[in-house]
Amino acid sequence: MLDRLNKALDHIEHRLDQQVDVTELARIAATSEYHLRRMFSALAGMPLSEYVRRRRLTVAGAAVLAGRESLLDIATRYGYGSGEAFARAFRALHGTGPGDARRTGAALVSQPRLSFRLTVEGNSSMRYRIVDRPGFGVVGLKARVPLVHSGPNQAIIDFVRGIDRPWLEQLEKLSDQEPRGIVAVCDDLDPSRAEGTELDYYQGVVTSQAAPEGTTVLSVPAGTWAVFSTSGPAPEAIQELWRDVFTQWFPSTPYRGRPGPEILRTRLSPDGAEAEAELWLPVEPDPS
Repeated sequence: MLDRLNKALDHIEHRLDQQVDVTELARIAATSEYHLRRMFSALAGMPLSEYVRRRRLTVAGAAVLAGRESLLDIATRYGYGSGEAFARAFRALHGTGPGDARRTGAALVSQPRLSFRLTVEGNSSMRYRIVDRPGFGVVGLKARVPLVHSGPNQAIIDFVRGIDRPWLEQLEKLSDQEPRGIVAVCDDLDPSRAEGTELDYYQGVVTSQAAPEGTTVLSVPAGTWAVFSTSGPAPEAIQELWRDVFTQWFPSTPYRGRPGPEILRTRLSPDGAEAEAELWLPVEPDPS
């Protein structure tokens, strides 16, 4: 899998002055567009679209400093419809405009070319199971929140804190299917998975029972799920689980992600220092 991803990176590198077709990248990586975006974001720490933008502006910055072409020619070559649009994007990455950079020879930001390698430490094993299950429903409260790649998501924290505990306990009694108890569900993420894009976040339960008044129902179709479990210090154990799933498990197994909600069940110790968690991710066999 990583070899195919690196071939897709080579394809990007040769087309920084052209439109980068994600469909073609997915074909080269022998996977779906959805899984390519999700995998890339997990491995690189940034969305695929952001990497392309940063690489494009890196090589454009070198052309600006070289001084052999006009700024408008550079802007056009790298896909910007006007000098103003190029200047805004250039300043957002480099902290200075292209004209000022050329006049002063300013130091610019460089996004290095990426390549992916798998490091196998062998000092831990990942607990997982594959589950085929019929469709089910998630019943709970829903909020539209921004996507945050690192650090706390204050919108989610505020949303959860605003839910009355007695009401949540009543909702938990409706849980009659796996994963049991209150779960956090993320759905309808933007395909780019860019920082700040929005997603649907639910606090609810998986249940076959009728939804109480004031709740929202998320209908989940039948499919295959990879279920990962972990325990350890909170929140490090959960963060490491997410990392290991995408940097170790997916590259070494015959599965890829498919569109669908991501479900996390967490149980904290009384002092909140330890966590036991179960992560459900929608998957499908990788035809490659």
